[in-house]
Amino acid sequence: MLKAIMFDLDDTLLWDSKSISEAFNATCQYAQDRVGTDPHKLESSVREAARELYATYDTYEFTQNIGINPFEGLWGEFLDEHDERFLQMKEIVPTYRKMAWTNGLQSLGISDPELGKELSEKFRLERKQRPYVYEDTFRVLNEVKKHYQLLLLTNGSPHLQNTKLDKTPELLPYFEEIIISGDVGKGKPDPAMFQHALDRLQLQKEEVVMVGDNLNTDILGASILGIKTVWINRRGQIPQTVVPDYEIKELYEVIDIVKNIR
Repeated sequence: MLKAIMFDLDDTLLWDSKSISEAFNATCQYAQDRVGTDPHKLESSVREAARELYATYDTYEFTQNIGINPFEGLWGEFLDEHDERFLQMKEIVPTYRKMAWTNGLQSLGISDPELGKELSEKFRLERKQRPYVYEDTFRVLNEVKKHYQLLLLTNGSPHLQNTKLDKTPELLPYFEEIIISGDVGKGKPDPAMFQHALDRLQLQKEEVVMVGDNLNTDILGASILGIKTVWINRRGQIPQTVVPDYEIKELYEVIDIVKNIR
């Protein structure tokens, strides 16, 4: 019998990719007004520069394991103190942010480190001001909360994920547990993250379902442990090696699926 639902956060309940995209757009428009750069070209070059630079740091393997992407590094502060690798990230990110934007400008023929620093700070502010929740998120949570325990299972830095939740405080009351990979030391798809969640809920794998947008983290990790999965495929992707138990296009479809599981 189904007793609980595990939800991913980013791009499942929160529209994080939209927040990042709009922050890039606002910052790159500002750069266009300042120095005439094409906003789309600048965004593309900064994204590429960020990915390349991010992979050069000693913290890269750690960020991969915990699930912190390069664009979160462009605005997160990483004030977590329980792991020395977060302390390393805290030291690294100010320079990383500045260099990503400076290198992005450089690739378009503009050598201006001061502007790079200015744009990096503007991006941080723009991202913080843009929290988005999918329009059916609360409809779904209101319905399933009546029948199931709800748990939030998210990869990332505890400080950064809690910053996102602070921007959308109306999400918090729905969840009995909030588990963040940076606290656990393992991120999705590591089965340890899912086992930790089961232990916290004091439930068996047959009694829960995992809902998420990422095949390679949410769906794979839960599947390894034998937990039923619901994949939100909003972008019309084609699954390759990882196959979910259920596939939906919009979050509200979860309501009927969990009823059928029950």
